[in-house]
Amino acid sequence: MAKKNARNTRSKIVNAAWKLFYEQGYEDTTVEEIIEVSQTSKGSFYHYFDGKDALLGTLSSLFDEKYQELSLCLDTETTAMEKLLFLNRELFGMIENRVSLDLLARLLSTQLVTNGEKHLLDRNRTYYRLLRKIIGEGVEAGELDSRLSVSEMVKIYALSERALMYDWCLCGGEYSLRQYGASVLPSFLGCFLTPDSLKSGQAP
Repeated sequence: MAKKNARNTRSKIVNAAWKLFYEQGYEDTTVEEIIEVSQTSKGSFYHYFDGKDALLGTLSSLFDEKYQELSLCLDTETTAMEKLLFLNRELFGMIENRVSLDLLARLLSTQLVTNGEKHLLDRNRTYYRLLRKIIGEGVEAGELDSRLSVSEMVKIYALSERALMYDWCLCGGEYSLRQYGASVLPSFLGCFLTPDSLKSGQAP
């Protein structure tokens, strides 16, 4: 119970912070406002974070919370490829509505130069566990090509998403990330399909 309460408190702080960052900007958001919106305490805040800057590394946690929520909504009757494309559409929709372009760009750039933990590559994240589960089930069901390992397909999927986010930031968010992902990701993931699926025209 104590661990669950601790996760809930940290989650409240993270969600409040990113809500404020999106609504009023990172620079104009104070620790006091984050504490107030999260309905936590100063002691709780500094128990988990050294300061506001430390919250920049929690975007992957925000993403993982979304994936945890989405994992409960997956239609068991859909194919593995349909599940993967659903996850992408929902995540990119969340990014457009909850994460400012500047902060996403800052996160991606800091992950490139940091000598510390690369949060986006942490294989223990909910994100990677869910991808391994969906892709593994797709291979077992004969929907996805077993000539590629599950690990290889997970890496390709994650790489494709990061590439799309990077390009969106590079282009200044001039187009819808969600719509563009829905348009081009199926082509990126075409190598996941079995030869029989391709022959029968079952494009992703």
